[in-house]
Amino acid sequence: MPLRDAVRTWWSVGWQTFGGPAAQIAVMQREFVDERRWIGQRRFLHALSYCMLLPGPEAMQLATYLGWLLHGTRGALLAGSFFVLPGVVVMLALSAVYVTSADTAAVQWVLAGLAAAVLSIVVQAVLRVGGRALHHPSLVTLAVASFVAMALLDVPFPLVVISAALVGLALAWVWPAVAAPPDDETDDRRALLNDDSLHAERGSVSRTTRITVAAAVLWAVPMAAAWLLFGIDSTVMEQALFFSFVAFITVGGAYAVLGYVSENAVDAGWVTPVDMVRGLALAETTPGPLIMVVQFVAFVGAWNSPGDVDPWVAAVAAALLTSWVTFLPSFWFILVGAPYVERLRGSRRLAAALTGVTAAVVGVIATLALMFAGTTLFGDLDAIGVGPLDLTLPDWPTLRWAAVAVAAVAGVLVLGLHWPVLRVLAVAGALGLLLGLAGAW
Repeated sequence: MPLRDAVRTWWSVGWQTFGGPAAQIAVMQREFVDERRWIGQRRFLHALSYCMLLPGPEAMQLATYLGWLLHGTRGALLAGSFFVLPGVVVMLALSAVYVTSADTAAVQWVLAGLAAAVLSIVVQAVLRVGGRALHHPSLVTLAVASFVAMALLDVPFPLVVISAALVGLALAWVWPAVAAPPDDETDDRRALLNDDSLHAERGSVSRTTRITVAAAVLWAVPMAAAWLLFGIDSTVMEQALFFSFVAFITVGGAYAVLGYVSENAVDAGWVTPVDMVRGLALAETTPGPLIMVVQFVAFVGAWNSPGDVDPWVAAVAAALLTSWVTFLPSFWFILVGAPYVERLRGSRRLAAALTGVTAAVVGVIATLALMFAGTTLFGDLDAIGVGPLDLTLPDWPTLRWAAVAVAAVAGVLVLGLHWPVLRVLAVAGALGLLLGLAGAW
């Protein structure tokens, strides 16, 4: 189909991608498979499975991969960019409102309601991923072990992921059924474009080298500019280097790495735990990948510690540079890996490693839910060390009953009535404001 038609469609899709990766993938399923029939159902699912193997936001990578199938490299760049740009613009505006108005009572009440609702959304993520991934008792054990490692033993997130991959390989050797996902028969749909008419390109060392060099230059030039403008020890540079690393370890989606990001962002003094929960609530209300919360973290962190430059300049530069280094690797993963993914797809060892990582991700998301529950529902938390255990216990007299009430309502709407995330957040924000006017916060 003409490139201009695809561009208009990608721009429209970019403004519909609310509610996290599941909702975003559903939007692309409806647009490209069900309605426009540009991609066949099986080819769509194959592309999705490839993207699930990679670090980074799988929905954004799926958009990039579909763009590559339809129009090659330029299609990939346009599709991925239009998927991300609306969220970048909206989050930048929301971050600016947050740093200038967060102390306003009405804004605090709304944000408190949104934060309480996020707890239910994270719990839903645990149930969804767990229901799909934990199809064997050994995988349930692995998920629990990952939760204990992150929540109680303070094991670094990358070490948990690597260990889970190795355990997955070992489990698949003992029980081959572990690496096989549960049956999911999906009716194939007749596509207007068959597989033979989609873009195909043979991978080569020279092609991989060209793309890698181009990506390295696109990363290094803005980083060098930030170094010259803000200094190597500036918050802007610290954040850009940290999130460049994070972009390569976000296996399992944003929820899986947010605990790691939260811990490091709070320890570095960029944000407070309350800021982190509110930032995730704002990210849930914006189009685009949920990992967009890192842009909020960068904006607030640079605003709080701008160095010798104007806070607005530091905050906007940090936010845009963080978004750039966060999403640039995703383009590289797709453009380099797309010609090889057919061969990767048949690898049983790779499937086994991914199975272990996916099980561990369930435990990691549960850790995130526990952290958010403590920060949102209680005014104070007590850190206690017991031998090798690093415990954070709630101070029960500081329980926030208003937050409990909003979280309970959001839980019913999300888990019981299956409302869309955006509608739940709107209700939670309104409840937060009403409870604030009633003096409940």
